[in-house]
Amino acid sequence: MEETKVTIIGAGIAGIMAARTLLNNGIKDIKIVDKSKSVGGRLATRRLEEGIVDHGAQFFTVRSEQLEKDVEDWLQRGWITHWFGDPYPRYTSVNGMNTLMKQLAEDLPVSLYAKVESIEETTGGFQLETEDGQSWKTGAVLVTAPVPQTRKLLSSKNVSLQEKEVSKLDSISYNAAIVGLYQFNTQTTLPSEGIMDESLPLHVEKIVDHQKKGVSSNPTVSVYMDGEWSNDHFSHTDEHVLSRIEQITERHLPWNKLESSQLKRWRYAEAENVVYEPYLNVHEALPLYVAGEAFLEKNDKSGRTRFESAYLSGIAAGNKIASFF
Repeated sequence: MEETKVTIIGAGIAGIMAARTLLNNGIKDIKIVDKSKSVGGRLATRRLEEGIVDHGAQFFTVRSEQLEKDVEDWLQRGWITHWFGDPYPRYTSVNGMNTLMKQLAEDLPVSLYAKVESIEETTGGFQLETEDGQSWKTGAVLVTAPVPQTRKLLSSKNVSLQEKEVSKLDSISYNAAIVGLYQFNTQTTLPSEGIMDESLPLHVEKIVDHQKKGVSSNPTVSVYMDGEWSNDHFSHTDEHVLSRIEQITERHLPWNKLESSQLKRWRYAEAENVVYEPYLNVHEALPLYVAGEAFLEKNDKSGRTRFESAYLSGIAAGNKIASFF
């Protein structure tokens, strides 16, 4: 049976930064698995007809010195750009947010379309198995999936969990997010920077024009509905949800010039409650760690899940796991 030193479940920003941190600590025997077709998690970009839309995180901000150093490097490489905001800049990835993730993961051992279904305790570590029957042993596991998915993975009776740490996981709940994606054959009247997040109709969180953002050659728009509305409408049909979004935003977008539309549903978009620890070891003795955007540094004053909280969580978890070897 295949064996690897560390397995990371989830190739979002936390998982990718954990892997990069392990490599920086000289640990190269790493396996990263993700059920999706691309790295990035909620740093997600897709094509809409001839245009491009970001439909997860639209930008990120910087509070920590650690991220500030990487941002300076990414700017020099031409990977990201300052979108708007002064004195608190909002940064976005060139050619869509997912592009940054692909650049950060370029030299990492990532297996996509690999959904881990079980984690079983074994001598000196764990045995993992995917939905399509892949199986391997690993010395340490880091799970960076949304907490409800993580809890399902940790449900095996053959894994000795610390109930105190598991109860912290159970304290985290999530709001959904519904995002309408649209292409128009005329320019919008959104502000020149391409984002509107104030003076919007009830339950609309923000509207983004990706042509004005500098990502798309055509007028493509993402409309983000807030958690309450998204929770209430999550199980409704695409047709119904798209129609309601159009009605709600009728005064803000040129609906008579609509070319195409799609819908994106994020079941676990933003944690309502967070844990003020950058990672948790949920096993009684072995390195079985959980990390991600809902795990904040103790001195984090924002109290919000975001790109930076996932980034810092992944680095902290990577350094901790490296100390085991």
